[in-house]
Amino acid sequence: MKKLTFPASLLGIVCALAGLFQFCVKPPDYPNEPVIEFLSLSKSVMKQTPLGPDSVLISFNFTDGDGDLGSQNGEPNIFIKDGRDGFDKPPYQIPYIPPQGAGNGISGIISIVVPNTCCVYIDPSGVPLACEDVPIAFDTLTYLISIKDQAGHESNQIETPPIGLICK
Repeated sequence: MKKLTFPASLLGIVCALAGLFQFCVKPPDYPNEPVIEFLSLSKSVMKQTPLGPDSVLISFNFTDGDGDLGSQNGEPNIFIKDGRDGFDKPPYQIPYIPPQGAGNGISGIISIVVPNTCCVYIDPSGVPLACEDVPIAFDTLTYLISIKDQAGHESNQIETPPIGLICK
């Protein structure tokens, strides 16, 4: 029986090619529209108080297939609505994210600090009352969040879990 041997140079070439293929990674296949997914809240209760501001940190994942998130001209691109009444909160801006390599798909985590808001109450005659005028001690709200990329593609909308709001 004859032993099969490879010349050292051929073995070196095979090992080098195998090592090169190890670094060939297929870029992620994300859709061109941003996609977001809720991750966490820093707390589940906030205070409506004149003694100082309260806030909640909201974190969510994002992906964007064409990698054109962020703004170079100060345009807002994170949009928040109060789930109780649909009113828009002040928007936020994702900083410009420069393209990275040949595959432009990007992903990551965004965390935003959302300041407290007023309690809302609709009295029996249908008149909405807010802040100090509400006759209730506790309210509950959710935030609806979406983002938009530079091409104008809008993401899905996520909703936070309920956040308690101490009114008095």
